[in-house]
Amino acid sequence: MLLLTMLLSSIRRVSVEPYRSTRKTKSRIPAFDVKSFLESNGLGRKVSTFGAKETVFVQGNPATSVIYIQEGGVKLSVVNESGKEAVVTILGPGDFFGEGCLAGQSVCVATATTITPTTVLVIAKDKMIQVLHNESEFSDRFIAYMLARNLRVEEDLIDQLFNSSEKRLARTLLLLARYGTQGKPEKVLPRVSQELLAEMIGTTRSRVNFFLNKFRKLGFIQYDNNREIHVDQSLLNVVLHE
Repeated sequence: MLLLTMLLSSIRRVSVEPYRSTRKTKSRIPAFDVKSFLESNGLGRKVSTFGAKETVFVQGNPATSVIYIQEGGVKLSVVNESGKEAVVTILGPGDFFGEGCLAGQSVCVATATTITPTTVLVIAKDKMIQVLHNESEFSDRFIAYMLARNLRVEEDLIDQLFNSSEKRLARTLLLLARYGTQGKPEKVLPRVSQELLAEMIGTTRSRVNFFLNKFRKLGFIQYDNNREIHVDQSLLNVVLHE
């Protein structure tokens, strides 16, 4: 039962959707809309667009901004002194990155690269700090999001240490499809190569290809005419299988 609970929790994500109180009130107060707030003109931010496989920032660059993904997807990767690269995570619409500058990081500890055409909001560090001080509702939602991100990192580590590469691939596909979030999962995965999936789960491209073919034959995933992957909810069976 404990293992089942851990596996279920590993595919849950806390989204930055509006918070809705369960308390009964005499008048209906509109929920605080994080997305609309971030896109308002008073935040002192700029909109940037990138094509697929473009660099947003590089490991070692000055850390000066918090970035919010409106559309598309971004991978965060790190490179060690010998040049070996590791993919830390994949982020999508509604996710923040670059928030380390708020905690005193002077340089970026990872490289951010788009995996699809992507639109982001770039919010200067001082403006973000000002908003967090002045807007309590936004601050509460941002803190909740960052706590959820920390839990996700822990779950990723547990997944990497204890689960098979087949389970790790299944969980990664479900996370990319945003299963477990509020709202409907994505019908089509972001265009992610088998090489990138292999980097994310710590295995070889040939193993990823083998498991993807297995998932397709079992009906867990489907390919469309553009070779994009559609994930079926039944893929959860792989994650939950003892």
